[in-house]
Amino acid sequence: MAKKRTIYVCNECGATFPTWSGRCSVCGSWNSLVEEKKSSNKSFRPERKEYSRPVPITKAKIEEKYERISTGIRTLDEALGGGIVKGQVILISGEPGIGKSTLLLQISSSMADNSKVLYATGEESAHQVYLRGERIQALKENLIILSENILENILDAIESEKPDFVIVDSVQTIYSTQLESIAGSVSQVREVSRRLTEIAKQKGIPVVLVGQVTKEGNIAGPKVLEHIVDTVAQFEGERGHAYRVLKIIKNRFGAAGELSVFSMEEKGLKEVADPSSFFLAERPQGKPGSVIFPFTEGSKPVLVEIQALVSKTVYAVPQRKTQGFDINRLSIITAILEKELGIFLKDRDIFVNIVGGIDIREPAADLPVALAIISSLRNTPVPENLVAFGELGLTGEVRSVYYTEHRIKEAEKFGFTKIVVPANIDMNNKNLIKVKNIQQAVEALK
Repeated sequence: MAKKRTIYVCNECGATFPTWSGRCSVCGSWNSLVEEKKSSNKSFRPERKEYSRPVPITKAKIEEKYERISTGIRTLDEALGGGIVKGQVILISGEPGIGKSTLLLQISSSMADNSKVLYATGEESAHQVYLRGERIQALKENLIILSENILENILDAIESEKPDFVIVDSVQTIYSTQLESIAGSVSQVREVSRRLTEIAKQKGIPVVLVGQVTKEGNIAGPKVLEHIVDTVAQFEGERGHAYRVLKIIKNRFGAAGELSVFSMEEKGLKEVADPSSFFLAERPQGKPGSVIFPFTEGSKPVLVEIQALVSKTVYAVPQRKTQGFDINRLSIITAILEKELGIFLKDRDIFVNIVGGIDIREPAADLPVALAIISSLRNTPVPENLVAFGELGLTGEVRSVYYTEHRIKEAEKFGFTKIVVPANIDMNNKNLIKVKNIQQAVEALK
C-alpha cells in the first residue's frame, strides 16, 4: 500500500515545502501555504499510450476550419475571433461582483435558443441563479442549472444531459473526491481544469471556467491554469461606473488583446457598439489636465480620457497616486519632465486617473500622461481637438508604438485634427504633429 506524506503547497505560485511557514519564500505571499497529502508510491506509472509519429514541419499542414458558435453578443464574438470554437476552453476572471455571472447567464440564455446549455455553479443555489435569470430575462427551457461542488457529479451530468455548451462557476469552488486537498488548492484547481479540458476536447463541447482573482487582481491559483485553457479573458471595471471591459489576454483561436465593452444596466449587461463615444460622452470642456489617448491592446482602438491633477503638497514627501495607470511609470515620467523641461515637481502632489476605470499598461500612454501633467501644472487647457500617443525614453525622446494607423483612424473618425505622434512614423497626413522629444510635444499644446 502506498504511503502518503504531508507537503505544503503555496496557493499563489504552486511552490512546495516540507514544512509549513507563514510566508512563501518563492513568491513572498503570506498565509498562502496549505497542507496536502502526496503519495510516495514510486512504482506507479501512468498507462502508456501510442505516441504520435514525428513529421517534418513542411508536411504538418492540415486544412482545418474551426466551426464558430455565436455568443449572441456581436462585439464579444469579434473579440473572440468570430465566436466560440467547439471544444474551446475559456477562463474568465474578474473581481467579485463585477458581473461575470450576469454576463455568462446572458450568453447561456442566448445560446439556449438553439443549443442545450449546462450552467454548473458551486457558489450559488439553483434558486439564486433563477432569481438573477428572471431579473435579466434569461429564463430558457434549454438552460439547465446544476448547483454542485463535486467534479465527478458535474462530469456525470455532462454525460447524461449531453449539453452543447458548459459553464462552471467557479473553478476554485469545485473539488475532486479523488484528491484529499480542499477546494481551491493548487492540486484541486489543476485537476478540475485538466479533467474539464479533457472532456471538452473529447466531446467537442465549449467550456467556460470562471476564475477568482487575488487582491492584486491576478487570477487565483497556479499559473498552469492559464496554460491549460485555450482562452483567458479578464473582466474589468469599477463598481461605481456603469461600464465593464472584457479583455482577451490569451487566445489560441484568434488574436489576443481584443476587447469588448459593456454597460451595466438594470436588466443586465448591454454591449457598447462604439466605446469611444461612450467614454468621451462626459469629457469636460476647457479644463486643464485632460488629454485624449487612443488606447488599444488589439486591433480595435478606443479613445479614452487621461486626467492629471497637480497641486501644491502639504506633506514632507509629495504624493504620487494613480487610478488605472502604473504608479512606477508615473515616477519615471515625472523624473523625465523635471530633467528635460527643467520644471520642479518635488513640492507638488500628482494624481493621474484613466477616466472610467480602464487599466492601461501599454507604454503608448506615456506621452498623453506627460502632457496632462504639464497642462494641469500650467493651468492651461489642452486643445479640444488634440490626441496624443507615444512612449517616452529616459532622455526625453518620443518613441514609436504599435497599431499607429488604427489609432490615427479612430482619432480622425471623431474629428480630432491635432494628433501628436512620434516623429519616425512614416505617414503623410496633415493632421499629424510629429515630435522627436517631450519639448516639441509640449509646444504642440499651444
